Amino acid sequence: MKLLLDTHALIWALAQSRRLPPRLAALLMDTDNDVLVSVACAYEIEFKRSRSAELGLLPADIEDAVRRLDFAWLPVDARHAVVAGRLPRQHGDPFDRLIAAQGLVENATVITRDPQLVVYGVPTLW
Repeated sequence: MKLLLDTHALIWALAQSRRLPPRLAALLMDTDNDVLVSVACAYEIEFKRSRSAELGLLPADIEDAVRRLDFAWLPVDARHAVVAGRLPRQHGDPFDRLIAAQGLVENATVITRDPQLVVYGVPTLW
């Protein structure tokens, strides 16, 4: 299965938080699954880090922390940007629209607790 983490799911995976449901944590650790992390998540975390105590507890080197979990970084390419730009503005968060577009283009299931992403037709799990 190809999985793409929304930013909050990545944060909770990195922090080994109980807020990440155990069945999803197990899916992320299953080596049969490809776990992708959008570079948009790195930007969102660093952008918001100074304003959030929870984000301040994350490792300083997000790139390395993601690699240690054996997740793969997913760059944003033109296909992702075009699809994200064409999505209806039903969701106000541009980070989430970009992650939804990447899920659609990459045929990945997005791990998210955000119920609004399903309006874009992207498969989700939570």
